Amino acid sequence: MNEQIEKKFKYHAPKNQSTILSHETVRNECRHLANTLDEMLPNSREKSLAITKLEEVMMWANASIARN
Repeated sequence: MNEQIEKKFKYHAPKNQSTILSHETVRNECRHLANTLDEMLPNSREKSLAITKLEEVMMWANASIARN
């Protein structure tokens, strides 16, 4: 378990330009969808939750890139 904890909680510097571009692509695509949802959906708790979940998607996707 200690190795898993170390992997999850340490800083993972980008290994190369390809990794940096992957992070940027994930952020840009999530931002694009967030803007689309913001325009389409009525202001509501559900809209806020959708945007929050999209933030989670971005964070987990970038964690996948960084950790693996």
